Order: sequence, then structure tokens, then C-alpha cells
Amino acid sequence: MADLAGVMQAAVLDRPVVDQTGVTGRWDFTLTWTPDEFQFAGMRGAMPPPATDAAAAAPPDLFTAMQEQLGLKLESTKAPAEVFVIDRVAKPTDN
Repeated sequence: MADLAGVMQAAVLDRPVVDQTGVTGRWDFTLTWTPDEFQFAGMRGAMPPPATDAAAAAPPDLFTAMQEQLGLKLESTKAPAEVFVIDRVAKPTDN
């Protein structure tokens, strides 16, 4: 689950994602959802293409898909998270 949270934070969502499930181990699964305009900003707008079968119903949004397909709930909450802070940047001096 920590890997899933990392991928969601790095590529899909526009905010930190913290794994609070306590679930360990590796899992194989397929998650199908319809991305919105705010998702995949971490991939510089390289959103996956929409489904090509127009007759098929569009998959649900990410939050619904996570709950329905994986039994996981994404919640907006406050939690401690590691951050990397850069106080200043300067060019190196000539030696």
C-alpha cells in the first residue's frame, strides 16, 4: 500500500498521499477510473487516453473506484508527512 500511495502522490494526485492502512505485502490488482482535469499533473499532463468503446459506460471517478474496486477509502485529512525544504540556492564560487 505504501507503493500505491507513492505512485498516487507522484503521478496522479496533486497533494501528498499517506498510507494509513497498515496493510503489508504485495498485491496485484487492476483499478479502472475516469481521471479528472486535476489528476496526472505529476506526469506533465500525460493523461491516459479515454476508453475507445463508446458503448461502454465510463468508469467511476478515482475516489469511488478505490472504494468499490479495492475496498480502500481516500480521505482528505491532516497527517504528518516527510518534506524536503530548500532554504536558498546560490551559484558556487570559482576555485
